[in-house]
Amino acid sequence: MINITLPDGSVRQFEAGVSGYDVAASISEGLARNALAVRVNGEVRDLHRPIQDSANLEILTWNDEAGKNTFWHSSAHLLAEALEALYPGIKFGIGPPIENGFYYDVDLGEGRSIGPDDFAKIEQKMLELAKNKSRYERREVSKADAIAYFAEKGDPYKLDLLDGLEDGSITFYEQGNFTDLCRGPHIPDTSTIKAAKLLNVAGAYWRGNEKNKQLTRIYAITFPKDKELKEYLHKLEEARKRDHRKLGKELELFAFSERVGAGLPLWLPKGTALRERLEQFMRRAQVKAGYQPVVTPHIGAKELYVTSGHYEKYGADSFQPIKTPNPGEEFFLKPMNCPHHCEIYKTKPRSYRDLPLRLAEFGTVYRYEQSGELHGLTRVRGFTQDDAHIFCRQDQVKEEFIKVIDLVLYVFRALGFEDYTAQISLRDPENKQKYIGTDENWAAAESAIQEAAQERGLRTVTELGEAAFYGPKLDFMVRDALGRKWQLGTIQVDYNLPERFDLEYVAPDNSRQRPVMLHRAPFGSLERFVAVLIEHCAGNFPLWLAPEQFIILPISEKYHDYAQQVLAQLQQADLRGSTDERDERIGRKIRDAEMQKIPYLLVVGEKEAENGIVSVRRHGEGDLGSMPIDAFVRNFQEQVEEMMSGRAVAAHS
Repeated sequence: MINITLPDGSVRQFEAGVSGYDVAASISEGLARNALAVRVNGEVRDLHRPIQDSANLEILTWNDEAGKNTFWHSSAHLLAEALEALYPGIKFGIGPPIENGFYYDVDLGEGRSIGPDDFAKIEQKMLELAKNKSRYERREVSKADAIAYFAEKGDPYKLDLLDGLEDGSITFYEQGNFTDLCRGPHIPDTSTIKAAKLLNVAGAYWRGNEKNKQLTRIYAITFPKDKELKEYLHKLEEARKRDHRKLGKELELFAFSERVGAGLPLWLPKGTALRERLEQFMRRAQVKAGYQPVVTPHIGAKELYVTSGHYEKYGADSFQPIKTPNPGEEFFLKPMNCPHHCEIYKTKPRSYRDLPLRLAEFGTVYRYEQSGELHGLTRVRGFTQDDAHIFCRQDQVKEEFIKVIDLVLYVFRALGFEDYTAQISLRDPENKQKYIGTDENWAAAESAIQEAAQERGLRTVTELGEAAFYGPKLDFMVRDALGRKWQLGTIQVDYNLPERFDLEYVAPDNSRQRPVMLHRAPFGSLERFVAVLIEHCAGNFPLWLAPEQFIILPISEKYHDYAQQVLAQLQQADLRGSTDERDERIGRKIRDAEMQKIPYLLVVGEKEAENGIVSVRRHGEGDLGSMPIDAFVRNFQEQVEEMMSGRAVAAHS
């Protein structure tokens, strides 16, 4: 008999060889019916795979992220079976699950292509095959047999994958007429796949290398219920409306130019106003929290990045060295700000009394993303980080973590991000050689992160083995208005750079000690943050942040002078806006202002000019009636204060 420990702590006894399905059935018939896979001692496995030893076990359903991933991974195999039936001779690359659905990279052969017109027949074939209730069968195979199988089939991409696998670790999965090289796990059979939708096709170089052949990447998604597919497609349509690239153009926030270069955004006046408001917001918060602003160059000598390790990490795939007239002298566009901040730390001797030292910079960095990876503002080649580095003693790490958490939460609440989870990334205790630093330092840092998160009441998930090699970290995973997950805000502990740059401080006993370095960026990058913010609020920015908070709409040319008087009065009160003095009907002006998502539309005509008032319309709400200008200003300021009140945290009180 073996002991199976369930998530609630209860223990049940079963005979060795019991499956996850048997355990689920012993709990309830409904759980067994909905079970997709199991997690055994942290490893996700097939539901029917035998369990031979006592273990911790979790039943995974569609409601679990790992359950969805297993469902979508299995659906990728179903897509491949459908493609093989419809396109004989097709060759297959890889087909992993992704955050929403899955993809498969395929080589259709010369003269064949797949486009939107082909989607319906492929979806129909998938659902036809799903009804066969084909089981996903796992089979261990020798490397020689695996090579022989794919050689006979003529599938060079699977042979390439096999080249990097060790004999004894290779498994096939079979369902229906399809066999794939795969580690698994998979759902029990195809019958639970009830709805399928192909979403997109794109080009993808094999193994992400531009020197290799370009394959066709087919994106798709499946669901256990047709209703869920319809709900997802509705969200997808809403996401298209919110696409930051579309809204960025309509709202005149940013643009791209082929002559300037791919992945290098141009910030237009309204976008610059938005960006500067975010910067001012963060600068004020940082000064109150004890940060000292610094400015560093956009380039640095090659040796700087050799010392930091960034040359080794980014050098080959980044912008190439900038050569000078001096032979042998090379500079790089900086990929990170931290090496520069380490050099600032070293400008004078430091004492324990000087710590913590908090250096903050809105520093622009450059990384050569592959052209196929570029996407609006979310993946660019030049971006500005709200970067800061805290140099502190080991006993200060927890306190500094708490202060940074407070700062991140202040930012999220001020901008309407209320749904977030903190991911605590720790080192793999079974593979410590991957990391630098002493066991004592790691234990102290990991404990500090966990205690800080607990003290601030964060909803957390802990991931072993996800720490950086130089230290543990805390990442904030935010869900936007459509339920999509984004990584915004990060805090990282670093023992590596202080060692590489030989950073020191004089301790109370006059010994020389290494400071601990914390990396921190609540926005991450301004470009990506603005993209997420645009899509989260659909371009309806919080009133305090909107580039243009009001627009004055005179009914005719006769009231242009009064409109200018109102504009001057509002600008005197530090409100941002303009007048629309075009020779257009008032209805057209209102529609255009609504399209621009300007929060307040102030209509002025004869009645307004005679009485010193404005007729107020709120974007998305309509007519709010007439009021004196000073009353409008008071109401406006009260709204902003209410929006920001209650959101200040310890670091800002």
